[in-house]
Amino acid sequence: MTSPRPGLPGRAEVSVRPARPDDAEAIADVQLVTWQTAYRALLPAAVLDDWDAPAAVDAWRTAVTSPPTPGHGVLVALDGGVVAGFAAYGPAELAAGEEPLPEGPTSELATLLVEPRWGRRGHGSRLLAAVVDLAVAARVVRLQMWLPEEDTVSARFLEGSGWAPDGWVRALDTGGPPLRQLRWQTLIDGDRGVQ
Repeated sequence: MTSPRPGLPGRAEVSVRPARPDDAEAIADVQLVTWQTAYRALLPAAVLDDWDAPAAVDAWRTAVTSPPTPGHGVLVALDGGVVAGFAAYGPAELAAGEEPLPEGPTSELATLLVEPRWGRRGHGSRLLAAVVDLAVAARVVRLQMWLPEEDTVSARFLEGSGWAPDGWVRALDTGGPPLRQLRWQTLIDGDRGVQ
């Protein structure tokens, strides 16, 4: 995990920590604002305009308080005490016909979002580094993440962090045209993190 940065004059302290139940509303807010900003052209209007805020808050609170396995978790990025972004991770689901890696387990970064107004302040990098640290501690050998094919901003971020598409593709039913996603991955070196 990253630790708080020493206070600098005129700069808020930033950190990453495990999410708490009382973060659920802020996590849902970050998700909605980010989706409305970044995915307006990709998701059906009904998904964004008919957002059920109480259901989203309940879902995130459950993810924090009752994760489906010990390998699942949610982290938040803080900027001066405000939740600026979050990441959710857990054991990876294999694609149809895919065999597990013989070297060890794979974890999946289910989502990593930073609210646009907090962008370009390193929150995404700190969240990703914290997920990698947890993966190293759990002896995970690969991290993967599904991204919408048209999400070039997140793709550039992952590529700059040592990730690459691995050739797997899927289409999600969103209630509108299927959302085509590419799977990205990075291999983990237990001694140094991302290879």
